[in-house]
Amino acid sequence: MPQNLITAQQAIIKIKESIEGAIRTGGTKAKNNLIRSQQPIKLLHEVVKSELIGHGVNREQIYPSLNESAGELKLAGFFKCKNQDICVVPDNVDPITEKLSFEGILYGLVDQFGQEWTEKTLSINVRSQLSSFAKNFDTLYERTFAEALNLHLRCPKMVLGELYMIAVNEYDSNASNNYEVAFRDIRNVKKHIEKYILAFSAINNRRADYALHYKYERACLLIVDFSSSIPKIYDTTEQLMADNLLPKDTVASMDKLGFSNFVSDLLTVYKDRFLCR
Repeated sequence: MPQNLITAQQAIIKIKESIEGAIRTGGTKAKNNLIRSQQPIKLLHEVVKSELIGHGVNREQIYPSLNESAGELKLAGFFKCKNQDICVVPDNVDPITEKLSFEGILYGLVDQFGQEWTEKTLSINVRSQLSSFAKNFDTLYERTFAEALNLHLRCPKMVLGELYMIAVNEYDSNASNNYEVAFRDIRNVKKHIEKYILAFSAINNRRADYALHYKYERACLLIVDFSSSIPKIYDTTEQLMADNLLPKDTVASMDKLGFSNFVSDLLTVYKDRFLCR
């Protein structure tokens, strides 16, 4: 990677170091405060930006800029306006102020960018579940596909990406209370990982630009084992099966959910949809 760019593996190592450093110096409270500060997840934002730049995207079209967290764009969908974690803005259309006229709670509000500019903006959001990932699944999942639905209902051709990180084990809170780093296995972890893969597969790989608005053009499920000295990223079904992290009879597949082609797949869809016509 060129200077200032960061890979997924480098980011995962830094996340592990920061969390474990917080545990050793401040215990559970410091760990929780660090996670709430969003500093660890912001590293994944920089990974996505680095991948975009590595694939030839002009840095000037990326918001927020590389190594910056301020400057998120608030885009108007059908139900709400919401800040997007990372945007690649178009260079062939100008933003225009537009009064929203469709029915709903946004009626009459002013969109500072306009429908055409918004639709031609590539948006990628990043989320993580580093603890208790077996809990609150329904709420988190509903929120995830609702974000795609909100934007696609207004801008059906819009290219959307979602990067979601989960851990295969959790930091042991009893140990961290004593300023020690230890891990505990998640009960029924194979079933939980299978559930996440099946769920994200169901909202992944949207290719039609007129239907299936709840789907993302490309979703990525970043599955990480933080317990090893060098944290491991699982990118394929075979890797998960080899480490006994999926049931043997599973139908779940990481095909088109891994990180390695996440950004390139999004850029391919964008090119096909907006640049090759």
